Amino acid sequence: MEHTAAETGSTLSQMDFVLLREVITEAEQSRKNGRHPFAALVADEHGKIIVVEHNNSMPPQGDPTRHAELAAAARAATMLSPEQLARCTLYTSAEPCCMCAGAIYWCNIGRVVYALSEHRLLELTGSHPENPTFSLPCREVFARGQRAVEVWGPLLEDEASDAHRDFWK
Repeated sequence: MEHTAAETGSTLSQMDFVLLREVITEAEQSRKNGRHPFAALVADEHGKIIVVEHNNSMPPQGDPTRHAELAAAARAATMLSPEQLARCTLYTSAEPCCMCAGAIYWCNIGRVVYALSEHRLLELTGSHPENPTFSLPCREVFARGQRAVEVWGPLLEDEASDAHRDFWK
């Protein structure tokens, strides 16, 4: 369910941009480590980072379901209560796919801030077989749930695009 700042009373803070840039840096590190250039982190309402995850879905040893967002949400859910998770934000270098949006929802994370939109990511990846993107924005997935997930993005798309340049060739 998409919410505007007026509906939720929420706004983006400087801390949101600091953490989003941190996750963009982590995505670049994922690429340097020979993995797909994606990363996600979960932070509490005070900006304390709970977990950081990189994507590990790349063949041959990767698990196709091991997207950074799913891994971060799942790991945070083993560390915090549902009530604590509801006050957390998942920051991600790219818009969560439908699988990851489902994981975020089921883990009870209350807020998502992302950099690259799914549409911009598709422009960068093209029809690469290792990233067959869905044309299904995370807001549409969240809108079908029974509880609200606040979503902010896309933000800093040009910065987040850098990790993908020439990767998907």
